[in-house]
Amino acid sequence: MTKGVYIAAVEEHSGKSLIVLGLMDAILNYLPRVGYFKPVITVNDQQEKDPHIQLILKRFNMSFSYEDAYGFSGKEVAERATNKSDVAVIDALIEKYKEIEDQYDFTIVEGTDYMGKGAIFEFDANILIPKNLGIPVIMVVSAENKTVEEVAKFTQAAFEGFRKGNVEVLSVLINRTREDQLPEVAAAIRNYLPQQTILSVIPEITKLNSPTFREIHNSLGAKALFGTTRHDNPVDHTIVGAMQLHHFLDHLKDNTLIVTPGDRSDIIIGALQANLSRHYPHLAGILLTGGFEPEPAVSKLIEGLQTVAPISVVPLGTYDTANRVGSIRSEIYADNTRKVELAIRTFEEHVDLKALGERLTNFKHKGMTPHMFQYEIVKRACRQKRHIVLPEGNDDRVLTAASRLIEQDVVELTIFGDSNEILSAAKRLGIHLPPDKVHIFQPSESELYPEFVDTLYELRKEKNVTRETARDLMTDGSYFGTMMVYKGIADGMVSGAINTTQHTIIPALQFVKTKPGISIVSSIFFMCMPDRVCVFGDCAVNPDPTSENLADIAISSAESALFFGIEPKIAMLSYSSGTSGVGDDVEKVRKATEIVKLRRPDLKIAGPIQYDAAVDPAVGAQKMPGSEVAGQASVLIFPDLNTGNNTYKAVQRETGALAIGPMLQGLNKPVNDLSRGCTVVDIFNTVVITAIQSQTMK
Repeated sequence: MTKGVYIAAVEEHSGKSLIVLGLMDAILNYLPRVGYFKPVITVNDQQEKDPHIQLILKRFNMSFSYEDAYGFSGKEVAERATNKSDVAVIDALIEKYKEIEDQYDFTIVEGTDYMGKGAIFEFDANILIPKNLGIPVIMVVSAENKTVEEVAKFTQAAFEGFRKGNVEVLSVLINRTREDQLPEVAAAIRNYLPQQTILSVIPEITKLNSPTFREIHNSLGAKALFGTTRHDNPVDHTIVGAMQLHHFLDHLKDNTLIVTPGDRSDIIIGALQANLSRHYPHLAGILLTGGFEPEPAVSKLIEGLQTVAPISVVPLGTYDTANRVGSIRSEIYADNTRKVELAIRTFEEHVDLKALGERLTNFKHKGMTPHMFQYEIVKRACRQKRHIVLPEGNDDRVLTAASRLIEQDVVELTIFGDSNEILSAAKRLGIHLPPDKVHIFQPSESELYPEFVDTLYELRKEKNVTRETARDLMTDGSYFGTMMVYKGIADGMVSGAINTTQHTIIPALQFVKTKPGISIVSSIFFMCMPDRVCVFGDCAVNPDPTSENLADIAISSAESALFFGIEPKIAMLSYSSGTSGVGDDVEKVRKATEIVKLRRPDLKIAGPIQYDAAVDPAVGAQKMPGSEVAGQASVLIFPDLNTGNNTYKAVQRETGALAIGPMLQGLNKPVNDLSRGCTVVDIFNTVVITAIQSQTMK
């Protein structure tokens, strides 16, 4: 069994960071603790820290420091090699690697970047280091600007170097391959690789190679003038603004960087107006050359715009600036979420993860880890795509989450609101809501509106709802969205970013109603702890449930846990454990526990039990010896809303746990509530679990 793998590029600009990102994300789906180590770093004059290490630490929220993640700088290694101290370097690297290996289930070791002057030295180092660490290699080759024959010869020579160095290459990844060369490259290399060596050929991805405006700005030492919050705009194209405006506008493409002299006010104003127009593409930014800044009147005009593309000025001339821009290489930074997620998806699509996993490790799954849980729920939602309604289209968080859901092809969406306002907001936010995947309309303007009014009236007329009242109610997003779910036009609804919990769930209670045998609607949170995922209920809906209510909540929560891949071990929480406590509050929990045992004897349950006895094995063994639940509870049921809501927030705040939810349970069809303080990630995750809920509901 191997506890680590070495990612070895064999040349510069191989796209190694894509491989490290994709592999780290994939392994975290199976192992709760994955370490990262870069034995030798190369930092240029413009960098204080290695960008690859910063990317991994920030993206995956690693628990160790930057200093713990590397061994030596390239300069230090070169000096020691010159002084014949390379043995000491290897010894030190082994010691540091072993420290990391002891702390983690698996460690990804990233090789050198080939950014220094000694390519031969770095190639040798990338053989020597994994050999002495005792770990296999994933070899990364770039096919950029190479013929098929050149790629094959280069790969064969590099592979032979590792073979002669007695380093096992588990997998060869050919990166940055032209789309039309993919089959030929694969066939040419497969001919001489051993059968057990996994081969993956990854295409060139333009959006990954395109630098951001920030990278260009920093590389040229530019001075920022406007639009500094949009420096992460991708630059897919560059155009020199030297022609007349009407000709210039015809050449604009999406994500274009405009290079123009600073005194070309017509180009500057025309470009900014095009960026605001729905008839022209989104601009990446403007670089003003010659050291000329806009005239005061033009600057005043720009300052008054609500949305401004980034504008910077450089002292170089237009020709030199355009040439410099064309030579700038892009990096993947943690703050550029889209590029990071695209890199991970690219790796997933073109690498046989199952085969690679079988060769990499022989590990045993250790339960449902948080990363595994999040990975699984997204994949599960994608497998059976569902249609989800988001009534609160006037909230930027909702629109941003919607964009991410569509980018990852998780669901189909309907968003309520004025389409012009929503599309303008999307442009302001720099996001895309494609009309074939996102339906945007006002409920009152929908062709479904009259039918929905009639249905609501028929369903609620015995509750004194008049037809006029039904018309008024059906203009409300919560009512209209819930009716879409009720009629099967949509599969689920998520609301609450702006509206209250009651506003969200009352329509569902009125006509979606509860499942047979369930007397109460309740909620759960999936609490993603550092090493496990637990279910907390009820933390959002029922202020003071009865014993019968608690029993219903426990059974529903256990079924939800099992449905999402978590083995249910139910802890009915109280301020005392076992028979030690007395009083009405304890008796309520004790009675609820007995009801669950009678109704569902197949479920593992303990109660009353204190929180520490439920989750801590040592405390559980002391307070409730012999219990199947004590110390290992996965479903924790709180006696009332006050306790549950405060506890989940305290655990979330103090441990850094991710709380996914609340997820409502007990309804015939899924309608889920958000906290008004929710984040984009919260909305994303809630939509995902709503989609999964709907997969088994008709």
